[in-house]
Amino acid sequence: MGTPLGDFIRAKRDSIQPETLGLPERGRRRSPGLRRLDLAARAGISVEYLTRIEQGRDRNPSVSVVNALADALSLDADERNHLRYLAKITGGVCTAHRPPAPARRDVRPSLRQTLGLLEPGIAAVTNRLGDILAHTSGYELVTAGTGLLDGDAPNLTRYVFTDPRARAFFADWDEVADEQAFDLWLGPSQESSEWLSTELAAVAGPEFTRRINRHAVPRRGVLRLNHPAGPELRLTRETLDAPADAQHLVVFLPADEETSEALAGLRARTRGRLRAIS
Repeated sequence: MGTPLGDFIRAKRDSIQPETLGLPERGRRRSPGLRRLDLAARAGISVEYLTRIEQGRDRNPSVSVVNALADALSLDADERNHLRYLAKITGGVCTAHRPPAPARRDVRPSLRQTLGLLEPGIAAVTNRLGDILAHTSGYELVTAGTGLLDGDAPNLTRYVFTDPRARAFFADWDEVADEQAFDLWLGPSQESSEWLSTELAAVAGPEFTRRINRHAVPRRGVLRLNHPAGPELRLTRETLDAPADAQHLVVFLPADEETSEALAGLRARTRGRLRAIS
């Protein structure tokens, strides 16, 4: 049986072409990516040891081995942090991955007050399961007509994978889908995460299931939105974590002057107010 650490290393190895690391092509092989032999050599460990780690038969590699694998895979800073996190989970050192408490749906008054101070900007309070718990009028402005906020308990993850309108709304749908699947895996509650996984797996098909345990660390670059009113919006994101609540305050900022002008035009035609979703 595999482990999160082994799954990540194997998936990352399969995604790397040898020539990108300056390695010679060794002829045809049954699976794509970097061979275990090459990765082991770059990390300074044996092929047998790498195999045990990938297959979950060794759950406690040393810090030096984890760092050597990060170097050998040429991981960026975010991927390195995630690799270390997975090593702690796999070794039983970190138990914070699945706390017993269910994901909270109420927003603390101080966090709600902070959100209100951002009006009429674009901001929302979410959790890693994708629940949209509260948002500003600006958030409602950029999502109006997309179906995202329909219903009493909007959920971004469910919307991305089950609503066909999401593919039109998110210009880079694949990247957004990667983000939501990754955050769901890091969800704050085993009960909630498994429930949502079961629900999504039944209706979202392979686009969801092939992502959920891939551990591909998302880049979270500029978010491109195709607003139903016409303009393409390019937004950067700043995230304030509220770890005690397993929630996040996400603020969206115009990435260029064209987006600023498009938002001003939308605001000129629409007026909204802060609304909490519970």
